Amino acid sequence: MGSTAARRWWARASLGLVVLTVLLLLAAAGPRSLWLLALVAAACAGVVAALFWFLRERAPLRWIALALAVCAPVAVGWALVTDGLLWVALVAAALLAAATAAAHEALRPDPSEWALPVAEAPAPRRPFLVMNPRSGGGKVIRFRLRERAEELGAEVALLDRPGTDVQQLAREAVARGADLLGVAGGDGTQALVAQVAAEHDVPFLVVSAGTRNHFALDLGLDRDDPTRCLDALRDGVEARIDLGEINGRVFVNNASFGAYAEIVENPAYRDDKRGTTLAALPDVLSRRRGARLVADVGEVTVRAPQALLVSNDPYEASDLAGLGRRSRLDRGLLGVVAVRVDSARQAVGLLNGAHSTGLRRLEVREVVVTADEPDIPVGVDGETLRMTVPVRCTSRPAALRVRLPRHRPGVRAPRGRLHWATLWALAAGRQVPLRGGTPAGEPAASAAGDA
Repeated sequence: MGSTAARRWWARASLGLVVLTVLLLLAAAGPRSLWLLALVAAACAGVVAALFWFLRERAPLRWIALALAVCAPVAVGWALVTDGLLWVALVAAALLAAATAAAHEALRPDPSEWALPVAEAPAPRRPFLVMNPRSGGGKVIRFRLRERAEELGAEVALLDRPGTDVQQLAREAVARGADLLGVAGGDGTQALVAQVAAEHDVPFLVVSAGTRNHFALDLGLDRDDPTRCLDALRDGVEARIDLGEINGRVFVNNASFGAYAEIVENPAYRDDKRGTTLAALPDVLSRRRGARLVADVGEVTVRAPQALLVSNDPYEASDLAGLGRRSRLDRGLLGVVAVRVDSARQAVGLLNGAHSTGLRRLEVREVVVTADEPDIPVGVDGETLRMTVPVRCTSRPAALRVRLPRHRPGVRAPRGRLHWATLWALAAGRQVPLRGGTPAGEPAASAAGDA
């Protein structure tokens, strides 16, 4: 079945399941179906509002809000059981979940829109790798990465002493004739060495030996077995990807401002992440603590966001805040997610995703962040720094040559963005070109106005 025909049938299946859900509600619940829908919607809104109060308030209001968040779904379940509608609600929820999945499949962008182009590349003659034996709970030692890399002809430097300047190590290696730089470690170390690789235009190798390995994930590498990344030393391909830059420092994933950066800057966060976060959130969300930020995002001015995330290429837009994965790392754009939630009503509005007034998603080439304080904390690829304002973030398109193993898991295909008018047009058999999961001609994100 051709791609267009498959999309049409997925669209028809999605709309058919929605119709089936409505018929089920009318047949099984009758006039009570409206009551059922209102009850579930009210419970969802109540839970979100209660969670907002839990995060923003202190005891005893915090614990009252938590009790409400727990009791609301329990009360709804009890009411449905009492009225004999629990099975109707469960079946309807399953049908709607299937309809949503079919819709995402129908609107999924074509592989040409998200597959990273690669080219053949000769094997490096003098590769140099930096390895952090403490990263990822000791993956370097557990997987014998040093020994395996040396067997493939690589020179390896272990970061076994605190305070080692990894960029200086990389620059000295290039001066000795290294024709590939690589890192087995966390994303912060990846970014430091990637900056040197970009400066000298030598290929860069990512070995997924960190804790989370977000960069490796978005490159389609194997995060469970970092030894597979080393295959690129003998049988690899090459791609050109972007780098983000913040006040002259490179980042490969993102830079975060506001709540997250304020919290993790606290020395107590390392030993008690949950307690430190819960203790700090009331002051951060109510702006009793932290700088008041203003971000110039292209032509948009975002005022006083509680959280601002600037990413090296945009994250997918198919979830609540678009913080899942980046399907492309070569678009030459920064992704921006700004959150400003001042009330429970705005928190409930986040259920409306990208259409919420409390959530802004944009794609630009430059972001400038200012504040009412001379310097602010910024989380850069998981490391907290203090930076003097204004903080300028820019995209460096195609700045990095990245070396990838020929055989790798690959990037998961991005989900299509739900757009019911497009879905209806597909089901009706009309030609609807999709670009990155968005109907052609529709902007992926707003780029004008004041927030």
